[in-house]
Amino acid sequence: MISVSKGRTGRRITSFDRLTNWRSNKVLSGKSEKDDEFIKKFAVGCSAAAYADEVERTGFLGWLQSKVIVPYGNAYYYWTAIVSVTVTYNVITVVLRSVFDEYQESYIAAWLIIDYLCDMVYIFDMIVKFRTGYLEQGLIVRDLRKLAVNYMKSTRFKLDSISILPTDVLYVFTGLANPTARLNRLLKFPIIVEFAERTESRTSWPNAFRLFTLISCILVIIHLNACLYFAVSEAIGLGSDQWVYDNNNLTDSFSRRYFYSFYWSTLTLTTIGETPYPQRDEEILFNTVDYLIGVLIFATLVGNIGSMITNMNAARTEFQSRIDSIKQFMELHKVDRNLQKRVITWFDYQWLRKINVGSDAALKTLPPKLRAEIAIHVHFSTLRKVTIFQDCEAGLLVELVLALQLQVFSPGDYICKKGDVGKEMYIVKEGKLEVVSDDGLKVFATLSEGAVFGELSILNIAGNKNGNRRTANIRSVGYSNLFALSKDDLWSVLRYYPEAKKMLIMKGKEILRKDNLLDENAQEEEDIMDKLSKQFADEIEEVKRRYELIIDQYEKEQQTLQYRITALEVKLRNVHIETNV
Repeated sequence: MISVSKGRTGRRITSFDRLTNWRSNKVLSGKSEKDDEFIKKFAVGCSAAAYADEVERTGFLGWLQSKVIVPYGNAYYYWTAIVSVTVTYNVITVVLRSVFDEYQESYIAAWLIIDYLCDMVYIFDMIVKFRTGYLEQGLIVRDLRKLAVNYMKSTRFKLDSISILPTDVLYVFTGLANPTARLNRLLKFPIIVEFAERTESRTSWPNAFRLFTLISCILVIIHLNACLYFAVSEAIGLGSDQWVYDNNNLTDSFSRRYFYSFYWSTLTLTTIGETPYPQRDEEILFNTVDYLIGVLIFATLVGNIGSMITNMNAARTEFQSRIDSIKQFMELHKVDRNLQKRVITWFDYQWLRKINVGSDAALKTLPPKLRAEIAIHVHFSTLRKVTIFQDCEAGLLVELVLALQLQVFSPGDYICKKGDVGKEMYIVKEGKLEVVSDDGLKVFATLSEGAVFGELSILNIAGNKNGNRRTANIRSVGYSNLFALSKDDLWSVLRYYPEAKKMLIMKGKEILRKDNLLDENAQEEEDIMDKLSKQFADEIEEVKRRYELIIDQYEKEQQTLQYRITALEVKLRNVHIETNV
């Protein structure tokens, strides 16, 4: 516990640290110390202690002055969400209030308060931008001078500066009933696009969010076009012809004016038509532009929705193509109908449980480090159930986690039979297995989630009386999901971890000794064979070394001999020339 005695700030930090420690103890309660040590191999995180130390060393103001905002962090994302709300408010209400005067006048005090709160957010956002880092050669730039220069050179700075200009002084000339002076606030619109892109990459439902974004954009365009239609009608003259808005209705109110304009805008932009024909040149021009915009909106809408549907069905389409290929193969080779039914049922189970549906292809696009972290997150609880792996070093565990393969067994499938050579070890992720007699009628034991078997058969322990063969028949009761680790994968990994290899074999021997399944004499024989093999390998290496030396010496002598022969040829040629002369 770190105590920071700097007034109110210190008390808050101490309280936060106490809360963090309480939460950590709460989460870790009920777990064994061995599990905690196992978890620490992969734990990445920090508490409030680092923050408290920094504040105590530099003071709160010093810490605040040196703070740089990470552009891909949560704090920046949530701040972008707040700014996006204020920009959306301005996009919707400023145009609306500029056209419909009575709506502005009815709630003028509330509008002014909200407007200036939004202006404060705009100003603070520029301060945030001056402290937002950017990547340079893969690292976050934290130099405040460089950050300021980078922001001031960007187009965003120009738009932000214009959007925050104090154009409200024009109220002196236009009056508070006309908020047209605040239209420059709409220039901050790019931050909404940035927020939408970041949310799309973060959300678990990207297709639904894209659809929501598309519909929202269309509604905003219809809203802006409705306001523009009423403004044009007002400029031409309300009720002057059939095309403009008719204000002769006795129930003419703000809601009727707006909703009729919105209705007209919807009919026009969706190219449905059925609106009064324009009478004047300016009306014809406005209608033509609206129809062109409507065609673009309709094409965009159809294209985006089609793309979303394709993306949503991509996994199902790929999965169905695999099923169709298997069906064609079984039909071509006249596979038994019962077996065909079992295969199709197995596919149906995989689809219903979303097992390996497009996950392999997606994970292959990630770099090895991220792929390993995802595998650890997904399979960590499974791997730590294997006793012989609990004290292994982190690097080995990462390699083993990446080598785990999920296998699905149907009801009645045998995972292994007595006498089979053990090539894999299994960890039960989900389902129930039975240890049965040779005829399958008698059940000796039941294995459920978390059970591990076959781990000793893949270690190739000398003196194992079972000879690396299966000692039982194991059958799946229903559908069972098992993680499998093959012998080849294990030994290919252990080749780079010799100390871990020795430790695993020692643990395996201890387990075999407890069950009286280890032949100690065989171990001595293997040690002798290992020693002889090592001596033989060393002798082979020595022979290779001597052979390489002989080859090198031979090549050098050949090169020297070639030089001498060339020199003799030159001398003979000169003698021949002198003789002829």
